[in-house]
Amino acid sequence: TLPACRKARPVIGQLPSLRLSVLLCLSLVMSPFVKSIAVMSVDLGSEWMKIALVKPGVPMEIVLNKESRRKTPVAVCLKENERLFGDSALGVAVKNPKVVYRFLQSILGKTADNPQVAQYQKHFPEHQLQRDEKRGTVFFKFSDTLQRNFWQPIKDAVITVPAYFNQAERRAVLQAAHIAGLKVLQLINDNTAVALNYGVFRRKDINSTAQNILFYDMGSGSTTATIVTYQTVKTKESGTHPQLQIRGVGFDRTLGGFEMELRLRDHLAKLFNEQKKSKKDVRENLRAMAKLLKEAQRLKTVLSANAEHMAQIEGLMDDIDFKAKVTRSEFEALCEDLFDRVPGPVKEALAAAEMSMDEIEQVILVGGSTRVPKVQDVLLKAVGKEELSKNINADEAATMGAVYQAAALSKAFKVKPFLVRDAAVFPIQVEFSRETEEEDGIKTMKHNKRILFQRMAPYPQRKVITFNRYMDDFVFYINYGDLSFLNEQDLKVFGSQNLTMVKLSGVGSSFKKHSDAESKGIKAHFNMDESGVLILDRVSNLVLDFKLGNTISSLFGGGSSEPNVTEPVTVILLNDSDRYLNQILSLACFSELINVENELTESGKWDRHSIESEESLKNSHVFLPHIRLQDLTDRDLEKQEREKTLNSLEAFIFETQDKMYQDEYLAVVTEEEKEQITGKLSEASNWMDEEGYTAGTKELKEKLSELKKLCKAMFFRVEERKKWPDRLAALDSMLNHSSIFLKSVRLIPEGDQIFTEVELKTLERVINETMTWKNETIAEQEKLFPTEKPVLLSKDIEAKRSFLDREVNYLLNKAKFAKPKPKDKAKDKNTTSTENSKANSTANSTEDAEKVKPAEEPPTADEKEETILELNPAENTDTGNSQSTTHLDISVDAKSFQN
Repeated sequence: TLPACRKARPVIGQLPSLRLSVLLCLSLVMSPFVKSIAVMSVDLGSEWMKIALVKPGVPMEIVLNKESRRKTPVAVCLKENERLFGDSALGVAVKNPKVVYRFLQSILGKTADNPQVAQYQKHFPEHQLQRDEKRGTVFFKFSDTLQRNFWQPIKDAVITVPAYFNQAERRAVLQAAHIAGLKVLQLINDNTAVALNYGVFRRKDINSTAQNILFYDMGSGSTTATIVTYQTVKTKESGTHPQLQIRGVGFDRTLGGFEMELRLRDHLAKLFNEQKKSKKDVRENLRAMAKLLKEAQRLKTVLSANAEHMAQIEGLMDDIDFKAKVTRSEFEALCEDLFDRVPGPVKEALAAAEMSMDEIEQVILVGGSTRVPKVQDVLLKAVGKEELSKNINADEAATMGAVYQAAALSKAFKVKPFLVRDAAVFPIQVEFSRETEEEDGIKTMKHNKRILFQRMAPYPQRKVITFNRYMDDFVFYINYGDLSFLNEQDLKVFGSQNLTMVKLSGVGSSFKKHSDAESKGIKAHFNMDESGVLILDRVSNLVLDFKLGNTISSLFGGGSSEPNVTEPVTVILLNDSDRYLNQILSLACFSELINVENELTESGKWDRHSIESEESLKNSHVFLPHIRLQDLTDRDLEKQEREKTLNSLEAFIFETQDKMYQDEYLAVVTEEEKEQITGKLSEASNWMDEEGYTAGTKELKEKLSELKKLCKAMFFRVEERKKWPDRLAALDSMLNHSSIFLKSVRLIPEGDQIFTEVELKTLERVINETMTWKNETIAEQEKLFPTEKPVLLSKDIEAKRSFLDREVNYLLNKAKFAKPKPKDKAKDKNTTSTENSKANSTANSTEDAEKVKPAEEPPTADEKEETILELNPAENTDTGNSQSTTHLDISVDAKSFQN
């Protein structure tokens, strides 16, 4: 099957393909959530997208979108110079449904003749789906400019896909994620993610006894029933761990809530036409039908909890309001045939697992549409259980299960092991023809089939197919196996049952060179990886022990080892119907690409030899989505820059016009300046109303720069006056503290002095110069008018304060680390002499203390906390004459100088 997500013709004005639409949806997940190591999961549903995150300190968390919602609509709006996602896109859908793309999952990986493409066109007639004649894919046609506005700090992700996605659909998602810049750790089936989430939080209940649980998941676009077996298993590597194994899967691709909403929409349209308020048919008005669909979605939710409800839309068409009552019984009658299909997936799952309902312990509901009461009633009757379990988050279970798997796959996190054994829903086989000789000597061609993976075969798993009796070049086919379990409609939707055709070239020539060796066959190594994607790893000869064309690995989606080829043997993929297997995902594969031969298919649609250089590869349609996506990024950045400049210009005009009425601004401008500024602002405001909203970024920046230059002098004078009080107060405080500090240190006795006279004179000089500069500059400033350029500048005040602070801090640091000087012992022990000395010392100290005593002022709160100078008396008593002796103990608080 050709994936519809691949590139289409490079037609001007046309969306390259559905792949671009899908990667636009995927780009929604790449918002700047974290900048550290993190992994995420993306639950990409048909209607809603949910994202979960694991990062250091945050174990498994649902990410809120910009509207603070836990889920985001899968919708993309591409209109003019605007690109919107999610709820913003849905808001546009009501006004202009032609530019909003939704429910893209149903046509992902589909050819133009697929029934689901026609069904999509029927549901959304506003979109023009066209066929690419060259590739057979479908693409949207429109003529608007696209843009992109998200960057992604988180690249590692696990993405959920429906269990029924085939190889083409899975590869389409992988390619879209690759182009969007995501590193996909794994594609995980959404039913498997739900089962993993359930098991992780019930790890203690899992033991060696098998427990069979059926998960019934009805979403917006499809329904899936899955039988899961939980039990503990013992592994050689890490001991005993819980394991889940998918045993059976049943699905209905088109049974879901969206189909119910469409029935309700058509019913509301019928009611409006019956009211005969307009001569026009509302079904021909695309905008009116979009409004009815939105109301139908709301109505379905309300009727799940109420027996009846009033549908009402203001201005549905031609300013005509619509109002009608709808009952739950009417809704159930509209969807009666849909409810009859509810048990179908359960029966298919039981058949695939070869089990009966008696072996199922409980049935758990998942998905938003299981909240419809009639769905639950029909399902409960079909399974024959007493009740349906609702012990899991119906909306977020898949997201949380996928993010747990992302954490387990990431090397940055360590989680408790939980083994997962998924199952291949569709069997895959290898087919080849070999010439045989009958007994009568007649040679005939015998067609052989060998099963690679049976239905519900567990994966990841490796398989080897051995081709015996081949001595020359040959081909083999990789096809889907028996799909008889699908109904006729599902087979049409499934598409081509052929995956690819592989030709081994050069086998015969290699055997001729080694004619003495006995051949035991050619061995082809296949691998179905964790994403459910089939890979041909390598092809080898059992006897010669060399690889025949390992370059097939890169083409088929896997294998990284260098080819060890001693003979000119190559592997060629020839099937045109699944040519996506040949596509190169990055330039890193270019060196391998040129070493691989290829041949034209019968239709001659694609020639590998046409790619001869890296430049031609870049210009080829393979890289068209990359080029388009980069173009979208550039356009979005340009748009964001323009909007930012436009907002800045608007804000500047309105704020400055308001300031021109404020006293602080009027005081610093002359009448001439005021008239000039006011006139320019009014002129700019009028220009904005007439031409500004269509002007380019460059013109807007020039207009803003012109206005800022005009108002620069006024803003400068106002800002300086605002800063003066605080800056001058800080400078005065610094001068005061510095002066007190200088006086204090000069009182230290000469024997205890730790500062040199040069240091003290330097500080004194800086204090005097700063005081003189302040007084002279303030006096000069007072002579100027407020409208003149100030000479007292806030930056100069701060510079003076900083310089003085630096000088004081130098002395403080020196005092902090200075060692006390040793004191000399008195040789004369005469009591009288000692007493006289004490008396003289006391008298002198008292006189000095009185000289430095500050003015008697009540201390402030700050002064109480930060003491600049402390005089602590120390008492010394002598036996001969009791006398108190006062010593100076200087304590300086460094915080006072940090203002």
